[in-house]
Amino acid sequence: MFRNFSRPTVHVLIASNHGLFRHGLMSLFKKKLGVKVDVVAEVTNLDSAIEALEKRDVDLVIVDYDDEQLNREDILARFVSGGSQKKVILVSLSNPESAMLYDRRELPLSQFEAWFEAWRTSEDKPSKAFAQQEGHKIRTRSSRMKHFVVAGLLVIVLTVLLILGAGQVRLLPVAASAQAEPIDQLFRLMFFAIAFLFSLIVVFILYSIVVFRRRKGDESDARHVEGNTTLEVTWTAIPLVIVLGLSFLGARSLAEVERPDPKALEVNVIGLQWTWRFEYPRYGIVSNELVLPANKQAILYLSSTDVIHSFWVPEFRVKQDLLPGGEEYVRTLRITPTEIGSYKVRCAELCGIRHAYMESPVLVVSQADFDVWVAQQTGESTDPVERGRKWSNQYGCLSCHSLDGSQLVGPTWLGLFGSEVKLADGRTVIADEAYIIESIRNPGAAIVEGYPNIMPASLGQELSDERIQDIIAFIKTLR
Repeated sequence: MFRNFSRPTVHVLIASNHGLFRHGLMSLFKKKLGVKVDVVAEVTNLDSAIEALEKRDVDLVIVDYDDEQLNREDILARFVSGGSQKKVILVSLSNPESAMLYDRRELPLSQFEAWFEAWRTSEDKPSKAFAQQEGHKIRTRSSRMKHFVVAGLLVIVLTVLLILGAGQVRLLPVAASAQAEPIDQLFRLMFFAIAFLFSLIVVFILYSIVVFRRRKGDESDARHVEGNTTLEVTWTAIPLVIVLGLSFLGARSLAEVERPDPKALEVNVIGLQWTWRFEYPRYGIVSNELVLPANKQAILYLSSTDVIHSFWVPEFRVKQDLLPGGEEYVRTLRITPTEIGSYKVRCAELCGIRHAYMESPVLVVSQADFDVWVAQQTGESTDPVERGRKWSNQYGCLSCHSLDGSQLVGPTWLGLFGSEVKLADGRTVIADEAYIIESIRNPGAAIVEGYPNIMPASLGQELSDERIQDIIAFIKTLR
């Protein structure tokens, strides 16, 4: 190596703004070449270099070739072209496997020792500076471009595979409303963007791990990388434009979903623990199932009698919360069904112990079938028992009280009328008409032992005396 040199130590002046450049040089000289180096000074400009050279004896001036903040031309003009006897080289540590020397030649690390020995034994300054500098740049750019092309192709392949794979799985239920179309378009666009970004991140991470991994026996330092303003501006500007574009598309989809129809069918949707009630003010109909004509917009006025509920029919895509508090908290939702069929409305807001069972049928029928249904609902039955069964369904009584003796959150109606009922306060009463009327009008007055006081007080205000009598007539038949 360098054991035969007359001077065992090389006195070096380093010109660089990079804090890790000195560390890289130490690794280069000591670990790879076995040369003892004495760093006389570290400078960042020509004036500091001249001042250091006046005070100290220096064998070699090493200039950081990768430092764009350093005025390399001034240093070269002063120490190379200006007749100085100081030996000056520009060193690039951009490749952890080698060091590139720019003294009108370009030498890999394997030739560094021969160059160094020739320099130490010769009094002549290097005669060819930067002769192959451009060739090195071209090779570096070509290598980088090759990696980008390969990684880019892998990103495209993975993105396509993800999109094709998702096409084989039904991610969304059947679209059954006009509002579903713009929502599904936006969803597909979002999924394509997510598939691309996922591929971009995963491919570049895995590619870097495989291709640029540290090889066995490699103990060299990694390249010191400074910030890149162009890159930072680019990766800030592009996501900003994408987000603004998606915001515009989202606003346009929302406008399509909420586009009003002055001839829309009005339906009052009331949510209560744990059932749904649907009222048609135009026809005077109260139902526990939502029946809508196809290809006609319906405007739903949503409200709650107790806690927050959320109206959601997955096939319609749209969703809206129902808030308690009276008319000032009534919210609206527009739906234009397009597919005739049977669906279910679900509560999408956790609302209590029977939240999972808060479902009601949704029927989309032709206009002719809807007219028939309206005629059937508006024809009043003369049998009070049948009317009582109807009111029990429509007002949600059967969501808490069973008809077959099974245990729900309220006492069963099977065999209730005329039986003895033990109350939470220790009293025992007979379940007669007065008891049932009091339980409806004032639910907290007589709580059955073992059951919570959860019956909505608003129900007694909504039911007329005639309808309560019909419900009692229906309960009497349950023996």
